[in-house]
Amino acid sequence: MSEPTEANAAAEAAPADGTAQPAGGAGRRHVRVVLVDDHRMFRTGVQAEIGQTEQTGVEVVGEAADVDQAVTVITATRPEVVLLDVHLPGGGGIEVLRRCTSLMGDPERPVRFLALSVSDAAEDVIGVIRAGARGYVTKTITGADLVDSIFRVQENDAVFSPRLAGFVLDAFASTDAPPVDEDLDRLTQREREVLRLIARGYAYKEIAKQLFISVKTVESHVSAVLRKLQLSNRHELTRWATARRLV
Repeated sequence: MSEPTEANAAAEAAPADGTAQPAGGAGRRHVRVVLVDDHRMFRTGVQAEIGQTEQTGVEVVGEAADVDQAVTVITATRPEVVLLDVHLPGGGGIEVLRRCTSLMGDPERPVRFLALSVSDAAEDVIGVIRAGARGYVTKTITGADLVDSIFRVQENDAVFSPRLAGFVLDAFASTDAPPVDEDLDRLTQREREVLRLIARGYAYKEIAKQLFISVKTVESHVSAVLRKLQLSNRHELTRWATARRLV
């Protein structure tokens, strides 16, 4: 199957008789989905995993790699569910949610968002949920579970990977705004991702594979993080991240 363009709208099509049931055991359900992620290889993998409509009931009607593309594709295709990466060029997933507020609030054809990210940091989870996403799952999720999560979000359920729901409950149970960490705010979203993986003991090659970037790019991000935080090595970086409960 060829990869969809950045702003394509596929025709509506119900699964043919005799096809396998979608994951989740809900009969011949159907949902139109847009994939938003800045890594083309990852989008291709998700498309291959969940986009076999006759088997899963999921029809991928568009893709986007940054905030502007996402808003354009979502507005053009009006999917039921958007799989949204948190860290995107142009302002991140929160900016996409902000610019799609009216679509989320449409009483007739609401567009619902499910965050799909490598990050499991509390601030990322809380940020996109406050902005209007109906759920947040990490990229370690299986294809079958992702399909099930998509259908649950389509039905307006809230969906979270294990332990992430606790972040949201804690945040919304508190009346106090989370404190601002000026040191952390110096880092870009990608630098934060690399920081957390380094602090968890990942090797540069493992980080590169997980984030779909080169080892040289990982090294550049680590150097930038150390410089901005005024740290000398990855051991100090790990202690810094652990003290802030980022690991």
